[in-house]
Amino acid sequence: MVKVAMVTGAAQGIGAAIAKRLAADGFAVAVADLNIDKATEVVNDIKAQGQTALAVQLDVSDRDSFFKGVRQTADSLGGFDVLVNNAGIGPGTPIESITPEQFDQVFHINVASIAWATQAALEQFEKKTRQGSEIVGKIINASSQGGVVGNAGAILYSASKFAVRGMTQVAAKDLAAKGITVNAYAPGTVKTPMLLGAVKDIAAANGQDEEWALQQFAQNITLGRLSEPEDVAAGVAFLAGKDSDYMTGQTLEIDGGMQFH
Repeated sequence: MVKVAMVTGAAQGIGAAIAKRLAADGFAVAVADLNIDKATEVVNDIKAQGQTALAVQLDVSDRDSFFKGVRQTADSLGGFDVLVNNAGIGPGTPIESITPEQFDQVFHINVASIAWATQAALEQFEKKTRQGSEIVGKIINASSQGGVVGNAGAILYSASKFAVRGMTQVAAKDLAAKGITVNAYAPGTVKTPMLLGAVKDIAAANGQDEEWALQQFAQNITLGRLSEPEDVAAGVAFLAGKDSDYMTGQTLEIDGGMQFH
């Protein structure tokens, strides 16, 4: 029986790479995003490879929207096995500039979404009949290198990603008896549209070319290069597959050696 995975924030960048990798690994994939047009483009790419995918419009910060999206995925694709909570935002927030509106936005999108996701996935996983110690569902949450060691100038982002790790650990303990694993992944500096936009700004501000600006990001990475979205997707694919069945409550760091633990 084909397993079903849903990936949030999957219309571009890391999320799109995860959706495409899971589809290539044999999952039927729901590509969930607030931008339904871009999500549909990713779905079309997946279908062009002969794989199964569905575009789902989803506001991860809204509980009702999350439940609706998960139920739509389960009904349309015939089940629900893996939820990848990839959606998030990462604004730079100097301490003195933080506003209540920024705080609410970051924590609703990056943190509250994990609570709604866990509830919505649990509703589907509890419909299954568990055999022995079988794993019936997996929840995989996006933390960050900045959620393992705080990043200067990003107090809200780093705090929210630390919170994701804490929620992951608690949910892993609370849901283990039901046959549900909960893990997180912590990307480092990834070549996404968001990062490349920042690269252009930094290059222009310093009168340098974009290659120089890229090296400013890469210089503290042990492997000497920025991550591609596919690097992160490979780690998430491990967490989604059977080889990680005896792993829960952990944060898999996929950062090229930005930090060691």
